[in-house]
Amino acid sequence: MKSNYEKFKSVCSILEEYSFDKSKLIPILQGIQEEYKYLPQEILAFISSALNISPAKVYGVVTFYSHFSLTPKGKHIIRVCDGTACHVKKSSSIIEALRKKLNLNESETTTKDMLFTLETVSCLGACGLAPVIVVDDKVYGQMTASKAVMLIEQIKG
Repeated sequence: MKSNYEKFKSVCSILEEYSFDKSKLIPILQGIQEEYKYLPQEILAFISSALNISPAKVYGVVTFYSHFSLTPKGKHIIRVCDGTACHVKKSSSIIEALRKKLNLNESETTTKDMLFTLETVSCLGACGLAPVIVVDDKVYGQMTASKAVMLIEQIKG
């Protein structure tokens, strides 16, 4: 875990990269989330102050876009499509198999060791490859529950 000095030093670096320009709030938040895997409350307050934007506006942007997260995510982000094409081709069995493999229940999304976060999304835009999962921005098409479990085992090493 980073000390507050290190945490805010990184944030200041990101703010400097965007010249403390409040019109660049979304790319600033994206940079911070890329750094920390989520948007910590104390950093959002710092950004609000540094950019002279109300905390409500910063929070509104963060909660409007589903890409942003207020809770810590694991090292590896697994997104399983459950849109129509994927659902018809049994994406729900992939979700269930991954939850079992990662020891997650329906209300949990991140493993206790912070190695994996499992998210279900409405569409990944790859319907021709259904069912689809994305792991760390790499697309895997025509997945099955067993292939998804094997993928997790490969990542774990």
